[in-house]
Amino acid sequence: MLIEDIKSPLDLKLLKQDELSILAEELRTLIIGRVSINGGHLASNLGVVELTIALHHVFNSPVDKIIWDVGHQSYSHKLLTGRYNEFPTIRKYKGISGFPRISESPHDAFGTGHSSTSISAALGIAEARDFIEKFQISDLESHKAGKVIAVIGDGALTSGLAFEGLNHAGHLKKDIVVILNDNEMSISQNVGALSNYLNRVLTGVFYQKLKKETRAILEGIPGIGESVAKIAQRAEGSLKGFFLPGGLFEDLGFNYLGPIDGHDIPLLIETLSRIRKAREPILLHVVTKKGKGYKFSEEDPCIYHGIGPFEVDTGIAQGASVAGQVHDGCIAFCDIFGNALTELAEADDRIVAISAAMKEGTGLAAFADKFPDRFYDVGIAEPHAATFAAGLASQGLRPVVAIYSTFMQRAYDEIIHDVCLQNLPVVFAVDRAGIVGEDGPTHQGLFDISFLRHIPNLIFMAPKDSYEMMEMLKLALKRNGPAVLRYPRGKVSPYAGLGVGRTDIKMGKSEIIMDGKDIAFLAVGNSVYPALKAAAMLKKDNIEACVVNARFIKPLDEENIRAIAERTKRIITVEENVLAGGFGSAVLEYLNRDGLYDVAVRRIGIDDEFVEHGSQALLRKQYGLDEDGLYRAAKAFLEVTAPTVRL
Repeated sequence: MLIEDIKSPLDLKLLKQDELSILAEELRTLIIGRVSINGGHLASNLGVVELTIALHHVFNSPVDKIIWDVGHQSYSHKLLTGRYNEFPTIRKYKGISGFPRISESPHDAFGTGHSSTSISAALGIAEARDFIEKFQISDLESHKAGKVIAVIGDGALTSGLAFEGLNHAGHLKKDIVVILNDNEMSISQNVGALSNYLNRVLTGVFYQKLKKETRAILEGIPGIGESVAKIAQRAEGSLKGFFLPGGLFEDLGFNYLGPIDGHDIPLLIETLSRIRKAREPILLHVVTKKGKGYKFSEEDPCIYHGIGPFEVDTGIAQGASVAGQVHDGCIAFCDIFGNALTELAEADDRIVAISAAMKEGTGLAAFADKFPDRFYDVGIAEPHAATFAAGLASQGLRPVVAIYSTFMQRAYDEIIHDVCLQNLPVVFAVDRAGIVGEDGPTHQGLFDISFLRHIPNLIFMAPKDSYEMMEMLKLALKRNGPAVLRYPRGKVSPYAGLGVGRTDIKMGKSEIIMDGKDIAFLAVGNSVYPALKAAAMLKKDNIEACVVNARFIKPLDEENIRAIAERTKRIITVEENVLAGGFGSAVLEYLNRDGLYDVAVRRIGIDDEFVEHGSQALLRKQYGLDEDGLYRAAKAFLEVTAPTVRL
């Protein structure tokens, strides 16, 4: 295989053009095979194979900086930059990341994982390059970049951050290249005026054909001679002005080129070679097919955007259940949420749902199908989603905004200023909260408790199972103020058959699942069942543990916490969140405020660090968040504390 001999992009440059096509097929085969085993992002990676080859053939990474927006399409890039031998470890614990990481390779110019950051980062790198040269800062000479290239998808251009970068880059007239990878598909189908603009105009075959024929006609006119280039350029400019109203990118200060076929390696190399000589902002528009080369991902790029292990020959996910069968405890939290919201919306016409380009991922596909006029996909624009919801709520509607925890970080100011300050009834469904798994530190939802619980007017709930999801959603929608529901990635806990009954959910009230006098677990959401299992293990050691399903992060059930604290004098809080400012901190704040100084508290969660990629089970075990870890923590805590120990 050609790829086995490519240790760096320098080796790639030695290949002949016909060998590059062979290499492209090798890369596709490797990516399909590895993702089928490890899981990962398939369709997005298959779509940029030729583009990646052309970029590394023309430019000189790592001196030239290639920045992959989002970064979930960087598998070919990793294979071409010396990580072929490590590729089997991708997304595995202590293996290489599924996203670019500065610490992993000098060829990873900028770490990414969230959308629409590439242009701003590229502009910063280009400005630093020119700054170092202008002021001749010798200590930074080794950092000085060459050409700076940002590769961004059309879906990522729905984010305001991308336009902030474009606006500033055009203003500064910096020598950067923005490659718009137009595959007409992000995760969910792209929405919005910009997407329609690109699909309708920029990829117009008629425009490209007419431009080509105009030049051919001019070249055929006798006596026109050397003026053909200038005349053709003016003619093409007129055509572009006619077919591209407003000259969007050129009005922003970029020289727009394209669109060109993103799978034509010779054309890509020729175009990029010319661009390499330019000293102005360039936007190259390439058209690719997401999932190219694997029929299942071509036919359904949404399903194969991010996928677990699957059978290559059939495309069927490993361990998939028979269609239509849902076994007890085997339905995902996001589907429980989507089903519950759809059911509630049938009885209340005020309920609307909002997604930020994640309709399928957040379980809202069924809602969108049933209530198309009450579903809004705002694109990759989480801040807009929050403020848009605030506007809807101000007029009496009941908007529910479903966003992954890690992406909710982008809407922090809007949640405070536009929703909570005005005490508007917006429900935030915070999906993928806690440990997410193989996507790693950019996607772990470990900060939402800390950045949401301190906001006035907000109530904050965490269901442990499907029953609580439905009841909490009902409670949130009835409230005349903002509310948050926090729930994890994955299926309802397999411990949901431990004889736990259903009790009514009342505002600010917790639930005692198991009573005990020796120690108490105060657990949140999906941490409840591991705590219950740990308590059962302790019982075999003649230790009586109380297990409390907190239900509410805010407001805390202070009455119940006080009674349990006075009885056991030992409390262990459990949460899948960073400890700083988390649920355990809220409990400590209450105990301090209420003068309960003789209660020993142990908080279990994530210390001051980012959690790397690995399976959810492995990571929970590593951080002591599974039942074995909680059992050991309780035993150790009992050994070093006594009822008289003070905080």
